[in-house]
Amino acid sequence: MTASQKPAVASQQTLDVDVLVIGGGLAGGTLSLALAQNGFQVATVDTEDTKAWVDRGFDGRASAIALSSKRVLESVGIWEVLESETAPIKEIRVADGHSPLFLHYDHQQLGTEPFGFMMENRSLRKALNVLVPKCEGLHYFAPNEVVTLDRSKDGVAATLKNGTKIKARLVVACDGRGSKTREEAGIRLTKWDYKQAGIVCTVEHEQSHNYCAQEHFLPNGPFAILPLPGTAEKPGCRSSIVWTERADLWPIMMELNDEDFLEELEIRFGDFLGDLSIVGPRFAYPLSLQYAETYLAERLVLVGDSAHGMHPIAGQGLNMGLRDVAALTEVLFEAHHTGQDIGSGLVLENYDKWRRFDNDLMLAVTDALVKLFSNDIEPVMFARDLGMAAVNQIPDLKKFFMRHAMGTVGELPKLMRGESL
Repeated sequence: MTASQKPAVASQQTLDVDVLVIGGGLAGGTLSLALAQNGFQVATVDTEDTKAWVDRGFDGRASAIALSSKRVLESVGIWEVLESETAPIKEIRVADGHSPLFLHYDHQQLGTEPFGFMMENRSLRKALNVLVPKCEGLHYFAPNEVVTLDRSKDGVAATLKNGTKIKARLVVACDGRGSKTREEAGIRLTKWDYKQAGIVCTVEHEQSHNYCAQEHFLPNGPFAILPLPGTAEKPGCRSSIVWTERADLWPIMMELNDEDFLEELEIRFGDFLGDLSIVGPRFAYPLSLQYAETYLAERLVLVGDSAHGMHPIAGQGLNMGLRDVAALTEVLFEAHHTGQDIGSGLVLENYDKWRRFDNDLMLAVTDALVKLFSNDIEPVMFARDLGMAAVNQIPDLKKFFMRHAMGTVGELPKLMRGESL
Protein backbone atom coordinates (compact mmCIF):
# COMPACT_ATOMS: atom_id res chain seq x y z
CA MET A 1 0.00 0.00 0.00
CA THR A 2 1.51 3.36 -0.99
CA ALA A 3 1.33 6.52 1.07
CA SER A 4 -1.40 7.88 -1.18
CA GLN A 5 -3.58 4.89 -0.39
CA LYS A 6 -3.29 5.17 3.37
CA PRO A 7 -6.73 5.76 4.90
CA ALA A 8 -7.03 9.43 5.79
CA VAL A 9 -9.35 11.33 8.03
CA ALA A 10 -12.77 11.75 6.46
CA SER A 11 -13.73 15.06 4.88
CA GLN A 12 -15.05 17.72 7.34
CA GLN A 13 -13.60 15.86 10.34
CA THR A 14 -11.01 17.73 12.43
CA LEU A 15 -7.71 16.02 13.08
CA ASP A 16 -5.72 17.15 16.13
CA VAL A 17 -1.96 16.65 15.84
CA ASP A 18 1.23 18.05 17.28
CA VAL A 19 2.92 18.94 13.99
CA LEU A 20 1.63 19.72 10.48
CA VAL A 21 4.30 19.09 7.83
CA ILE A 22 3.64 20.73 4.47
CA GLY A 23 5.64 18.82 1.87
CA GLY A 24 6.27 15.09 2.23
CA GLY A 25 9.24 14.64 -0.10
CA LEU A 26 12.80 13.64 0.69
CA ALA A 27 13.27 15.95 3.69
CA GLY A 28 9.62 16.32 4.69
CA GLY A 29 8.91 12.60 4.53
CA THR A 30 12.00 11.77 6.60
CA LEU A 31 11.08 14.43 9.17
CA SER A 32 7.52 13.09 9.40
CA LEU A 33 8.78 9.58 10.14
CA ALA A 34 11.34 10.84 12.67
CA LEU A 35 8.77 12.87 14.59
CA ALA A 36 6.07 10.16 14.54
CA GLN A 37 8.54 7.50 15.65
CA ASN A 38 9.55 9.70 18.59
CA GLY A 39 6.06 10.12 19.99
CA PHE A 40 4.54 13.02 18.05
CA GLN A 41 1.23 12.98 16.22
CA VAL A 42 1.99 14.23 12.70
CA ALA A 43 -0.09 15.23 9.68
CA THR A 44 1.82 15.49 6.40
CA VAL A 45 0.40 16.98 3.20
CA ASP A 46 1.97 16.69 -0.25
CA THR A 47 0.66 17.80 -3.64
CA GLU A 48 2.25 14.91 -5.55
CA ASP A 49 0.72 11.53 -6.25
CA THR A 50 3.07 9.16 -4.44
CA LYS A 51 2.40 6.45 -7.02
CA ALA A 52 3.74 8.70 -9.78
CA TRP A 53 6.76 10.14 -7.95
CA VAL A 54 8.68 6.85 -8.16
CA ASP A 55 8.47 6.75 -11.96
CA ARG A 56 11.78 7.22 -13.78
CA GLY A 57 10.29 10.10 -15.73
CA PHE A 58 9.37 12.06 -12.58
CA ASP A 59 12.85 13.09 -11.43
CA GLY A 60 16.14 11.93 -12.89
CA ARG A 61 18.30 13.27 -10.10
CA ALA A 62 20.52 11.28 -7.76
CA SER A 63 21.85 12.42 -4.39
CA ALA A 64 25.02 11.90 -2.41
CA ILE A 65 24.22 10.78 1.11
CA ALA A 66 27.05 11.59 3.52
CA LEU A 67 27.89 9.10 6.26
CA SER A 68 26.19 11.28 8.90
CA SER A 69 23.05 11.55 6.75
CA LYS A 70 22.99 7.77 6.36
CA ARG A 71 22.71 7.54 10.15
CA VAL A 72 19.58 9.72 10.06
CA LEU A 73 18.03 7.45 7.43
CA GLU A 74 19.01 4.41 9.53
CA SER A 75 17.31 5.87 12.60
CA VAL A 76 13.90 6.01 10.88
CA GLY A 77 14.19 2.70 9.01
CA ILE A 78 14.64 4.18 5.54
CA TRP A 79 18.16 2.87 5.07
CA GLU A 80 17.14 -0.76 5.53
CA VAL A 81 14.64 -0.40 2.68
CA LEU A 82 16.83 1.44 0.17
CA GLU A 83 20.34 0.15 0.96
CA SER A 84 20.32 -2.32 -1.95
CA GLU A 85 19.75 0.61 -4.32
CA THR A 86 22.76 2.62 -3.13
CA ALA A 87 26.43 2.61 -4.09
CA PRO A 88 29.21 3.49 -1.62
CA ILE A 89 31.52 6.40 -2.39
CA LYS A 90 34.96 5.01 -1.62
CA GLU A 91 37.04 7.57 -3.47
CA ILE A 92 36.63 11.16 -4.64
CA ARG A 93 38.69 12.62 -7.46
CA VAL A 94 38.52 16.31 -8.38
CA ALA A 95 40.29 17.56 -11.50
CA ASP A 96 40.52 21.01 -13.08
CA GLY A 97 39.90 20.57 -16.79
CA HIS A 98 42.90 18.96 -18.45
CA SER A 99 45.37 19.92 -15.72
CA PRO A 100 47.66 17.08 -14.54
CA LEU A 101 47.10 18.25 -10.95
CA PHE A 102 44.09 16.88 -9.07
CA LEU A 103 42.71 16.21 -5.61
CA HIS A 104 42.17 12.62 -4.53
CA TYR A 105 40.44 11.28 -1.41
CA ASP A 106 40.49 7.61 -0.39
CA HIS A 107 38.20 6.51 2.45
CA GLN A 108 40.84 4.06 3.69
CA GLN A 109 42.94 7.00 4.85
CA LEU A 110 40.33 7.57 7.58
CA GLY A 111 39.10 4.05 8.30
CA THR A 112 36.69 1.54 6.83
CA GLU A 113 33.54 3.65 6.39
CA PRO A 114 32.92 5.12 2.91
CA PHE A 115 32.52 8.89 2.52
CA GLY A 116 28.87 8.34 1.77
CA PHE A 117 26.53 6.71 -0.70
CA MET A 118 24.91 7.56 -4.03
CA MET A 119 21.27 6.84 -4.66
CA GLU A 120 18.60 7.88 -7.12
CA ASN A 121 16.08 10.20 -5.49
CA ARG A 122 13.31 7.84 -6.54
CA SER A 123 14.83 5.17 -4.28
CA LEU A 124 14.19 7.30 -1.21
CA ARG A 125 10.67 8.02 -2.40
CA LYS A 126 10.08 4.29 -2.85
CA ALA A 127 11.24 3.75 0.73
CA LEU A 128 8.85 6.43 1.98
CA ASN A 129 6.01 4.67 0.16
CA VAL A 130 6.87 1.49 2.07
CA LEU A 131 7.29 3.03 5.54
CA VAL A 132 4.74 5.85 5.75
CA PRO A 133 1.59 3.65 5.63
CA LYS A 134 2.96 1.52 8.48
CA CYS A 135 3.92 4.39 10.79
CA GLU A 136 1.69 4.88 13.83
CA GLY A 137 0.88 8.50 14.53
CA LEU A 138 1.57 9.66 10.97
CA HIS A 139 -1.40 10.82 8.90
CA TYR A 140 -0.35 11.32 5.28
CA PHE A 141 -2.47 13.19 2.74
CA ALA A 142 -1.32 12.90 -0.90
CA PRO A 143 -2.15 14.09 -3.43
CA ASN A 144 -3.68 16.95 -1.51
CA GLU A 145 -2.87 20.52 -0.52
CA VAL A 146 -3.40 23.08 2.20
CA VAL A 147 -5.92 25.69 1.00
CA THR A 148 -6.17 27.74 4.20
CA LEU A 149 -3.60 28.06 6.99
CA ASP A 150 -4.16 30.18 10.07
CA ARG A 151 -1.40 30.62 12.63
CA SER A 152 -1.91 32.32 15.98
CA LYS A 153 -0.31 32.42 19.40
CA ASP A 154 -2.65 29.59 20.42
CA GLY A 155 -2.03 27.16 17.55
CA VAL A 156 -2.39 26.31 13.88
CA ALA A 157 -5.57 25.59 11.93
CA ALA A 158 -5.51 24.29 8.37
CA THR A 159 -8.05 23.15 5.80
CA LEU A 160 -7.09 20.76 3.02
CA LYS A 161 -8.41 20.67 -0.53
CA ASN A 162 -10.50 17.59 0.30
CA GLY A 163 -12.16 19.44 3.19
CA THR A 164 -10.20 17.85 6.03
CA LYS A 165 -9.51 20.24 8.90
CA ILE A 166 -6.32 19.97 10.92
CA LYS A 167 -5.31 21.56 14.20
CA ALA A 168 -1.65 21.56 15.27
CA ARG A 169 0.78 23.28 17.59
CA LEU A 170 3.40 23.78 14.87
CA VAL A 171 3.58 23.85 11.08
CA VAL A 172 6.79 22.88 9.26
CA ALA A 173 7.35 24.12 5.69
CA CYS A 174 9.08 21.45 3.61
CA ASP A 175 7.47 22.49 0.33
CA GLY A 176 10.63 23.23 -1.61
CA ARG A 177 12.40 26.21 -3.12
CA GLY A 178 9.18 27.80 -4.31
CA SER A 179 7.57 27.34 -0.89
CA LYS A 180 4.06 28.77 -0.85
CA THR A 181 4.03 28.41 2.94
CA ARG A 182 7.16 30.56 3.30
CA GLU A 183 5.80 33.16 0.91
CA GLU A 184 2.43 33.43 2.66
CA ALA A 185 4.24 33.86 5.99
CA GLY A 186 5.95 36.94 4.55
CA ILE A 187 9.47 35.55 4.99
CA ARG A 188 11.75 37.33 2.55
CA LEU A 189 14.04 35.41 0.23
CA THR A 190 17.46 36.35 -1.15
CA LYS A 191 18.16 34.68 -4.49
CA TRP A 192 20.47 34.85 -7.46
CA ASP A 193 20.64 32.96 -10.71
CA TYR A 194 23.88 31.28 -11.76
CA LYS A 195 22.81 31.43 -15.41
CA GLN A 196 23.55 27.72 -15.58
CA ALA A 197 21.53 24.52 -15.67
CA GLY A 198 22.36 21.04 -14.46
CA ILE A 199 21.77 18.49 -17.21
CA VAL A 200 21.09 15.16 -15.52
CA CYS A 201 21.07 11.66 -16.96
CA THR A 202 22.17 8.11 -16.19
CA VAL A 203 24.79 6.25 -18.21
CA GLU A 204 26.09 2.71 -18.44
CA HIS A 205 29.76 2.07 -19.19
CA GLU A 206 31.96 -0.92 -20.00
CA GLN A 207 34.28 -0.77 -17.03
CA SER A 208 33.57 -0.41 -13.33
CA HIS A 209 33.74 3.01 -11.70
CA ASN A 210 35.21 1.27 -8.63
CA TYR A 211 32.92 3.47 -6.54
CA CYS A 212 34.89 6.62 -7.26
CA ALA A 213 33.00 9.93 -7.55
CA GLN A 214 34.64 12.25 -10.06
CA GLU A 215 34.20 15.95 -10.69
CA HIS A 216 35.85 17.78 -13.57
CA PHE A 217 35.82 21.56 -13.50
CA LEU A 218 35.20 22.91 -16.98
CA PRO A 219 34.88 26.57 -18.08
CA ASN A 220 31.07 26.39 -18.27
CA GLY A 221 30.72 24.62 -14.92
CA PRO A 222 31.45 21.32 -13.15
CA PHE A 223 30.89 17.94 -14.79
CA ALA A 224 30.27 15.19 -12.21
CA ILE A 225 30.37 11.41 -12.70
CA LEU A 226 28.74 9.80 -9.68
CA PRO A 227 28.74 6.04 -8.98
CA LEU A 228 25.42 4.19 -8.95
CA PRO A 229 24.77 0.51 -8.33
CA GLY A 230 24.73 -1.49 -11.53
CA THR A 231 23.31 -4.90 -12.35
CA ALA A 232 24.25 -8.25 -10.81
CA GLU A 233 26.38 -8.99 -13.88
CA LYS A 234 27.99 -5.53 -14.01
CA PRO A 235 27.73 -4.08 -10.50
CA GLY A 236 29.91 -0.98 -10.99
CA CYS A 237 28.98 0.00 -14.53
CA ARG A 238 26.33 2.67 -14.03
CA SER A 239 26.76 6.35 -13.13
CA SER A 240 24.70 9.47 -12.66
CA ILE A 241 25.83 12.51 -14.66
CA VAL A 242 25.43 16.11 -13.52
CA TRP A 243 26.62 18.25 -16.42
CA THR A 244 26.58 21.98 -15.67
CA GLU A 245 26.12 24.11 -18.77
CA ARG A 246 25.68 27.82 -19.53
CA ALA A 247 22.19 29.26 -19.83
CA ASP A 248 22.62 29.96 -23.56
CA LEU A 249 23.87 26.44 -24.33
CA TRP A 250 21.90 23.99 -22.20
CA PRO A 251 18.66 24.29 -24.24
CA ILE A 252 20.66 23.48 -27.37
CA MET A 253 22.15 20.40 -25.71
CA MET A 254 18.74 19.23 -24.54
CA GLU A 255 17.31 19.53 -28.06
CA LEU A 256 20.00 17.30 -29.61
CA ASN A 257 18.99 13.86 -30.79
CA ASP A 258 20.27 10.91 -28.77
CA GLU A 259 23.30 10.26 -30.98
CA ASP A 260 24.52 13.87 -30.98
CA PHE A 261 23.82 14.28 -27.26
CA LEU A 262 25.88 11.17 -26.50
CA GLU A 263 28.72 12.53 -28.64
CA GLU A 264 28.76 15.80 -26.65
CA LEU A 265 28.61 13.82 -23.43
CA GLU A 266 31.57 11.63 -24.43
CA ILE A 267 33.71 14.71 -25.12
CA ARG A 268 33.30 15.74 -21.48
CA PHE A 269 33.23 12.26 -19.97
CA GLY A 270 36.30 10.80 -21.68
CA ASP A 271 36.96 7.15 -22.50
CA PHE A 272 38.45 5.95 -19.20
CA LEU A 273 35.42 3.71 -18.50
CA GLY A 274 35.01 2.46 -22.07
CA ASP A 275 31.97 2.86 -24.30
CA LEU A 276 28.98 4.77 -22.95
CA SER A 277 25.24 4.43 -23.41
CA ILE A 278 22.49 6.61 -22.00
CA VAL A 279 19.87 4.92 -19.84
CA GLY A 280 16.46 6.57 -19.52
CA PRO A 281 15.45 10.21 -20.05
CA ARG A 282 17.54 13.36 -19.59
CA PHE A 283 16.53 16.32 -17.47
CA ALA A 284 17.67 19.93 -17.04
CA TYR A 285 17.35 21.99 -13.86
CA PRO A 286 18.16 25.74 -13.76
CA LEU A 287 20.68 26.46 -10.99
CA SER A 288 20.43 29.21 -8.41
CA LEU A 289 21.28 30.05 -4.81
CA GLN A 290 18.64 31.20 -2.35
CA TYR A 291 18.17 31.58 1.38
CA ALA A 292 15.39 32.75 3.66
CA GLU A 293 16.08 35.73 5.93
CA THR A 294 14.76 33.72 8.88
CA TYR A 295 13.78 30.08 9.40
CA LEU A 296 10.80 30.89 11.61
CA ALA A 297 7.61 32.85 12.06
CA GLU A 298 4.73 32.45 14.51
CA ARG A 299 4.28 28.68 14.98
CA LEU A 300 6.12 28.07 11.70
CA VAL A 301 9.58 26.73 10.91
CA LEU A 302 11.36 26.15 7.58
CA VAL A 303 13.27 22.96 6.74
CA GLY A 304 15.35 21.90 3.73
CA ASP A 305 14.88 23.64 0.38
CA SER A 306 12.19 25.88 1.84
CA ALA A 307 14.93 27.47 3.95
CA HIS A 308 17.93 27.24 1.63
CA GLY A 309 18.88 26.11 -1.87
CA MET A 310 22.41 25.73 -3.18
CA HIS A 311 24.38 24.83 -6.29
CA PRO A 312 25.02 21.07 -6.62
CA ILE A 313 28.79 21.62 -7.05
CA ALA A 314 29.51 20.04 -3.65
CA GLY A 315 26.55 17.62 -3.62
CA GLN A 316 25.34 18.89 -0.25
CA GLY A 317 21.73 19.97 -0.84
CA LEU A 318 19.96 16.92 0.59
CA ASN A 319 22.60 16.47 3.30
CA MET A 320 21.92 19.97 4.65
CA GLY A 321 18.20 19.25 4.55
CA LEU A 322 18.70 16.07 6.57
CA ARG A 323 20.78 18.04 9.08
CA ASP A 324 17.78 20.34 9.45
CA VAL A 325 15.57 17.27 9.98
CA ALA A 326 17.84 15.82 12.68
CA ALA A 327 18.25 19.13 14.49
CA LEU A 328 14.54 20.01 14.49
CA THR A 329 13.56 16.53 15.66
CA GLU A 330 15.99 16.81 18.57
CA VAL A 331 14.88 20.34 19.52
CA LEU A 332 11.19 19.41 19.49
CA PHE A 333 11.80 16.13 21.35
CA GLU A 334 13.67 17.88 24.16
CA ALA A 335 11.09 20.65 24.36
CA HIS A 336 8.24 18.15 24.59
CA HIS A 337 9.94 16.14 27.32
CA THR A 338 10.58 19.24 29.41
CA GLY A 339 6.96 20.37 29.14
CA GLN A 340 7.52 23.27 26.74
CA ASP A 341 5.20 24.37 23.96
CA ILE A 342 6.86 22.98 20.81
CA GLY A 343 5.47 25.82 18.72
CA SER A 344 6.75 28.62 20.92
CA GLY A 345 9.26 31.16 19.67
CA LEU A 346 11.78 30.23 22.38
CA VAL A 347 11.84 26.61 21.21
CA LEU A 348 12.01 27.41 17.51
CA GLU A 349 14.81 29.94 18.05
CA ASN A 350 16.98 27.07 19.28
CA TYR A 351 16.56 25.39 15.89
CA ASP A 352 17.18 28.62 13.96
CA LYS A 353 20.40 29.38 15.86
CA TRP A 354 21.64 25.81 15.47
CA ARG A 355 21.08 25.53 11.74
CA ARG A 356 21.54 29.03 10.34
CA PHE A 357 25.34 29.34 10.69
CA ASP A 358 25.96 25.86 9.29
CA ASN A 359 23.66 26.40 6.31
CA ASP A 360 24.95 29.91 5.59
CA LEU A 361 28.52 28.65 5.66
CA MET A 362 27.75 25.88 3.16
CA LEU A 363 25.90 28.34 0.90
CA ALA A 364 28.93 30.64 0.96
CA VAL A 365 31.35 27.79 0.24
CA THR A 366 29.35 26.45 -2.70
CA ASP A 367 28.88 29.93 -4.12
CA ALA A 368 32.63 30.62 -3.89
CA LEU A 369 33.43 27.29 -5.57
CA VAL A 370 31.09 28.07 -8.48
CA LYS A 371 32.70 31.46 -9.02
CA LEU A 372 36.23 30.10 -8.61
CA PHE A 373 35.91 27.12 -10.96
CA SER A 374 33.37 28.19 -13.61
CA ASN A 375 35.91 30.07 -15.70
CA ASP A 376 39.11 29.59 -17.72
CA ILE A 377 41.09 32.64 -16.55
CA GLU A 378 44.68 31.39 -16.56
CA PRO A 379 45.97 32.98 -13.31
CA VAL A 380 42.88 31.72 -11.47
CA MET A 381 43.28 28.23 -12.97
CA PHE A 382 46.94 28.18 -11.92
CA ALA A 383 46.13 29.23 -8.35
CA ARG A 384 43.32 26.73 -7.86
CA ASP A 385 45.42 23.87 -9.31
CA LEU A 386 48.22 24.69 -6.88
CA GLY A 387 45.66 24.78 -4.07
CA MET A 388 44.36 21.29 -4.86
CA ALA A 389 47.91 19.96 -5.15
CA ALA A 390 48.79 21.51 -1.79
CA VAL A 391 45.81 19.88 -0.04
CA ASN A 392 46.96 16.54 -1.45
CA GLN A 393 50.33 17.03 0.24
CA ILE A 394 49.14 18.16 3.71
CA PRO A 395 47.77 15.06 5.50
CA ASP A 396 45.97 16.82 8.37
CA LEU A 397 44.26 19.32 6.08
CA LYS A 398 43.32 16.58 3.66
CA LYS A 399 41.79 14.49 6.46
CA PHE A 400 39.75 17.50 7.62
CA PHE A 401 38.26 17.90 4.14
CA MET A 402 37.58 14.16 3.97
CA ARG A 403 35.73 14.25 7.30
CA HIS A 404 33.77 17.21 5.97
CA ALA A 405 32.78 15.08 2.95
CA MET A 406 31.52 12.46 5.41
CA GLY A 407 29.43 15.11 7.15
CA THR A 408 31.08 14.47 10.50
CA VAL A 409 32.39 18.02 11.10
CA GLY A 410 30.57 20.53 13.31
CA GLU A 411 27.95 20.33 16.04
CA LEU A 412 26.02 17.26 14.92
CA PRO A 413 22.52 16.36 16.13
CA LYS A 414 22.23 13.02 17.92
CA LEU A 415 20.62 11.26 14.95
CA MET A 416 23.64 12.18 12.81
CA ARG A 417 25.95 10.70 15.44
CA GLY A 418 24.03 7.44 15.40
CA GLU A 419 22.49 8.08 18.83
CA SER A 420 18.86 7.84 19.90
CA LEU A 421 17.05 10.86 21.30
